[in-house]
Amino acid sequence: MSQQNNNYDENDIQILEGLEAVRKRPGMYIGSTGPSGLHHLVYEIVDNSIDEALAGFCTEIKVDILPGDVIRVSDNGRGIPVGIHPKEGISAATVVYTILHAGGKFGGGGYKVSGGLHGVGASVVNALSEWLELTVRDGENVWFQRFERGHYDEELKVIDKTSETGTSVMFKADGEIFEQTVYDFETLLKRLREQAFLNAGIKITFSDLRDENDIKSETLHYEGGIRQFVEHIHETRGYIPLSENVIYVSGMQGDSFAEIALQYNDSYNEIILSFANNIHTKDGGYHETGFKNALTKVINDYGKKMGLLKDKEKLSGDDVREGLTAIISVKLTECEFEGQTKGRLGNPEVKPFVEKLVQEKLMNFLEENPETAKAIFEKALSALKAREAAKRARDAERKKNAFGNASMPEKLADCAERDARYTEIYIVEGDSAGGSAKQGRDRKYQAILSLWGKMLNVEKARLDKIYSNEKLAPVVTALGTGIGEEFDIEKLRYGKVIIMADADVDGMHIRTLLLTFFFRYMRPLISNGNVYIAQPPLFKVWRGKKERYAFSDEERDQFISELSEDGKYKVDVQRYKGLGEMDPEQLWETTMDPERRTIVKIGMEDALKADETFSILMGDKVEPRRKFIEKNAKFAQNLDI
Repeated sequence: MSQQNNNYDENDIQILEGLEAVRKRPGMYIGSTGPSGLHHLVYEIVDNSIDEALAGFCTEIKVDILPGDVIRVSDNGRGIPVGIHPKEGISAATVVYTILHAGGKFGGGGYKVSGGLHGVGASVVNALSEWLELTVRDGENVWFQRFERGHYDEELKVIDKTSETGTSVMFKADGEIFEQTVYDFETLLKRLREQAFLNAGIKITFSDLRDENDIKSETLHYEGGIRQFVEHIHETRGYIPLSENVIYVSGMQGDSFAEIALQYNDSYNEIILSFANNIHTKDGGYHETGFKNALTKVINDYGKKMGLLKDKEKLSGDDVREGLTAIISVKLTECEFEGQTKGRLGNPEVKPFVEKLVQEKLMNFLEENPETAKAIFEKALSALKAREAAKRARDAERKKNAFGNASMPEKLADCAERDARYTEIYIVEGDSAGGSAKQGRDRKYQAILSLWGKMLNVEKARLDKIYSNEKLAPVVTALGTGIGEEFDIEKLRYGKVIIMADADVDGMHIRTLLLTFFFRYMRPLISNGNVYIAQPPLFKVWRGKKERYAFSDEERDQFISELSEDGKYKVDVQRYKGLGEMDPEQLWETTMDPERRTIVKIGMEDALKADETFSILMGDKVEPRRKFIEKNAKFAQNLDI
């Protein structure tokens, strides 16, 4: 064993000066150096412009992706202050772009409401860019400064005269930091559209100018704000609203503002998107809890008042949210976000504020609009009946076993270990793949559940149908948590739930269906980080006894080149059309061995995307499905159909 150095003193403590800390640990500031972190750079700069709009000084923002994946964000706000900063002795604009925790969001005087990343946004983007150019118009002069990896050689200087005001930022993400620096148009469009909905009246023009033969441009401008957000969701998913108009309530409490738009539709799905200072709180928080509590109370109170509920009948939260689409947006002076990624709003005072607002204004709406109220109430009542039917189905399943617990599914090959911290279950499509997985696995820690045949379309099913469905019931039983309101993460039998399906259209269908099912009926599985997607290889490349497994066309070509020693030797290539083509040893080596496999953790954003896709593809409306297929046809060309 090598000699360890036990001396640990002041010389081991490293002080990272200025923005070097950001370059050293980028994940601490932007979450990751993968695609989400790359796109986060754009959001940070746009958020600064949005803050100007919230303060009432900006009406238009332009976002462009330029050739070479350079980003340009321009606004017609006041322009970042350019005067000399009293403490730092350099321009205030330079301070904002070079010093962490500098900005107009801390003293209370600059912005009442702000969505920026703890005031570090601009400087973090600068630190993680190969170069960044800042242009400020203050109504008299055009000011300019260039930075390279956060450093600058020249001070901010005047380069022209102008009568306009605003800020323009151009930057190129640093290839030394990010895994790749290519932006996805749809990802940015989704976020910018969200911002335009959340800030009624603001105009965001988004253009992709990378390919002169395929220029894309969208103008995002919604005077109806979050009302139009709800309509947009229904339109893209093909849902039919139960009422003519979106219900909208809003109110102030001191400096805090809350607005909620909601509408019921013909689906069984619940879509609640909550935001605090324009940031999507994907894990909810006090604003979302306040809304849910108030909604349940109001609809139950309305039912009793109108004599629509029997004496002991009570609608649950799940009942009143079936077929609901709601947007909750709060704007606060001080947002307290919980977790590294700001996923949850932690301001407790927001809960009673939102509850009171919804209780008063929603009850008034229902009393003034009896037709809409009747449609909503009947929807909730039918959900209650389905929930009671689900309970009967569940109880019937339990009675099959003398001990009161459903027996384990016959297609489950369980593992020996019982501690969920160490166990994992592979949900595998098809008996042949399931057979290989059972033989190749580590029996101590890895369980295998084989699925077969066509699965239930959860788009058109309720809980009672799921309990009796021979394809989904084994998943519910094996995991042990229950579903819907009964879900209990403490009862989860496996720490990792890994979906393993073929790399083709059918496999994609299975993955999407399972993710949608988890998202709708076992959501904490995803928010808790228990769900993963296995990544089986697409190709085996070999020469003699030298073997490589490739997960992409590029990797295949690279291995062919390496093994052929640039064309001198013949190399064999096998394209795996399905998991069943791999023998147990290959499946273990490539897809199941924790030391060598690649598995992708599924987040709430991934699940929401799967849910949207599923609604479009499996719903009754033809038009949204046609649009989706046209838009995504190019992605299917390499798949085996």
